[in-house]
Amino acid sequence: MPLAPAGTLLTPLARADTPLPAPPPAPAAPVPAIGRGWPVGLRPPVLRGWEPPVTAYGPGHRGVDLSAPAGSPVRAVAPGRVLFAGRVAGRGVVSVELDGTDLRTTYEPVRASVRKGAQVRAGDVVGVVEPAGSHCGTATCVHWGLLRDTTYLDPLSLLPPWLLRTGPPRLLPVPPP
Repeated sequence: MPLAPAGTLLTPLARADTPLPAPPPAPAAPVPAIGRGWPVGLRPPVLRGWEPPVTAYGPGHRGVDLSAPAGSPVRAVAPGRVLFAGRVAGRGVVSVELDGTDLRTTYEPVRASVRKGAQVRAGDVVGVVEPAGSHCGTATCVHWGLLRDTTYLDPLSLLPPWLLRTGPPRLLPVPPP
């Protein structure tokens, strides 16, 4: 058998009965920044951010907690159709399937003012923050979630960058004509 030249990388030949390795998973589709406003308030404090779990049932935080007083209106961040409006484990939950996407948002604990199947526009009130049952300790908050099929995503990715910026707006001089 002849020898390969120095520096040549030799790989074993695959046998016909050896399965080929699986291709790498396709990258997840990006989340479109279709949000038109925050679900509560103008720019509410984020009490706890999104912490993706390493495994399907692992620890993490599958959404963001936004500070909001009890009774505050909760608004749809983008247009869509209400998939669920009711109670789960004693808490009010509203879930909206976002138009033109494979995404859905959830808001809890919320006393719903919409019904399943209703069409909502960005900014429409879907309910109010419930006073009890907050998982934010002594503060009241809204847990805002985002899902694609069964995968949790960061709901803040729905908001365009200008809604995420902090600090006061700055007026720039208008250049002379």
